[in-house]
Amino acid sequence: MNVLLVNGSPHQNGCTKVALDEIAGELEKHDVESTMLHIGKEGVKGCTACMGCVKTGYCIYKDDKVNACIDLLKKADGLIIGSPVYFAGPNASLCGFLDRVFYQKADPYAFKPAAAITSSRRCGNSAAFDRLNKYFTFAQMPIVSSNYWNEIHGTKAEEARQDEEGLQTMRILAKNMVWLLKCIDVAKSTVPCPDLENRNKMSFIR
Repeated sequence: MNVLLVNGSPHQNGCTKVALDEIAGELEKHDVESTMLHIGKEGVKGCTACMGCVKTGYCIYKDDKVNACIDLLKKADGLIIGSPVYFAGPNASLCGFLDRVFYQKADPYAFKPAAAITSSRRCGNSAAFDRLNKYFTFAQMPIVSSNYWNEIHGTKAEEARQDEEGLQTMRILAKNMVWLLKCIDVAKSTVPCPDLENRNKMSFIR
């Protein structure tokens, strides 16, 4: 089993990475592998709704890691996305990144357990957390919880490592991810996934 960990911070080794590393370590203790993808500092184009991905399954823009993420997510058994909190929301580059990962491409991700984590100096986590979870609900991905909102606090990585409650939250999240992955694996032979229905899209303008 493999869980894809997406580091949505421009800082590769900052507070978000501390949280993801704590998760990766706990997953490893339970024989679940993880793959870390850092979106990087380079600019990320937003989705333009050009619909090009409908034909190919990939975004038409190829100058960032979006298409690599699509491939990794198709192969992964679970997903955890981490983001710093900027103005009570996720990193804007990460939102643009995820818009293009999920737009018109969500069916292959269905029924894979997913979770979001956030890191902040002090506050804004719950709003950012809510924004990220909407990608999973749109894609029919079961959301994995911990014993608290999945957040860690600190201005720098050294401070995040001192957030004992935040680190514990990450470890419990990892354990719950392992449990759900193993439950799904056991159930596969007797409880098939629901059929994916074609989306019935309507406009409310008449």
